[in-house]
Amino acid sequence: MTRLAHERTLCAFDFDGTLSPIVEYPGQAVMGGQTRILLGRLAALYPCVIVSGRSRPDVLARLRGVKVARVVGNHGAETEATTAKPDSRVAQWKASLEYELGAFPGLWVEDKGLSLAVHYRQSPQKTEARRRILAATRNLRHVRVVGGKQVVNLTVDRAPDKGEALAAERDRLLCNWVLYVGDDENDEDAFALHGNIVPVRIGRKRHSHARYYLHTQAEIDKLLELLVLLRGH
Repeated sequence: MTRLAHERTLCAFDFDGTLSPIVEYPGQAVMGGQTRILLGRLAALYPCVIVSGRSRPDVLARLRGVKVARVVGNHGAETEATTAKPDSRVAQWKASLEYELGAFPGLWVEDKGLSLAVHYRQSPQKTEARRRILAATRNLRHVRVVGGKQVVNLTVDRAPDKGEALAAERDRLLCNWVLYVGDDENDEDAFALHGNIVPVRIGRKRHSHARYYLHTQAEIDKLLELLVLLRGH
């Protein structure tokens, strides 16, 4: 951590489950007040980016004035330079999935323009819900499927992933080290980035590219505080 504080380090974070706790419904996600303050301090000291599965406007609204170097949405595919026009393939996937999955209880499809999230957190039959979702995705073309915490994510197969987005930000901001913190399967591409990277996972997982971990999301404030403190020395 001391080494990171004395290098040109890019500090990068996922949003849900990392800067904010996991919630029952995506619309309820919010950063804690202390996290918001610390992230603002961090962003004033280090190049700082957010790389989220959410759409970019959604994340910007939840940052509420915290100035970071860039927000990348849709699992790495969406920056301010990306066309705002939704991908027509995503709309086709949504129609197909809603037809295939019908009224399966507790399952719903979130359309983020450049990707879909099929949520089953509210389903009383989670194992069967996930099985049906994955079966339905096999009928789709040009799709990349990434699992998650009671969600299945669908992105365009050739769209940039989080690892590619992180590499682009590292190069754009002329950083020689990267700290990346995430919590889910779609963060593994970022954890596996080549070069000088410190990958930190929220929650320990045996088969992960992240070499370091925090026990819980609640520990993010300690990490942010330490980064701020060390840069000040």
